[in-house]
Amino acid sequence: MAASQPLVPQRPGRSKSVRRFTLKEANSTLPLVKRIVADIVKTHTTATQLRQKIEDLDGGKELTGAQGQLHRAVEQLQDFVEELTAVGAQLKDFQTGLIDFVGRHEGRDVYLCWKLGEEAIGYWHELDAGFGGRKPIATLREK
Repeated sequence: MAASQPLVPQRPGRSKSVRRFTLKEANSTLPLVKRIVADIVKTHTTATQLRQKIEDLDGGKELTGAQGQLHRAVEQLQDFVEELTAVGAQLKDFQTGLIDFVGRHEGRDVYLCWKLGEEAIGYWHELDAGFGGRKPIATLREK
C-alpha cells in the first residue's frame, strides 16, 4: 500500500466551506491535532497489520475474528479522520501523520504543513506543490 492511500473509504459527508487559518491559529490547534493524528497513525498501522493477517489466513474462527477487528479499526479510523476534519485540518498521509491547514500567503491560499513529531508548523507550500515543495515558515507572508 502506498503511503498516501488510506485503508479507509471516504464517508459521504456534508459539503463544508474551507476553513482558513493564520499560522498562530493553526499552531494553537496542535495539542488536539497531535493527539488525533497519533491515534490515526496507530490505528492505521493496526488496520494494515490486520489486513495482512487476513490475507495470510486460510479461514476459520481466527479469520472471522481478524475480520471483525479490522472492521472495528477501520470504523475507528474513520471517526478519527472526521474529528481531524472538524478541526479544519486535512490529512495527507496516514502512515506519517502528515497534515495541512489552509492558510494565506501574499493574498492567496497555501498549505501550512505539519507532520507528527514536529513541535510546531515549520513549513508551508503552494496548493499544488506537495510535501517536496515545502518552504520554511519564515518565508510566509500572511498579509
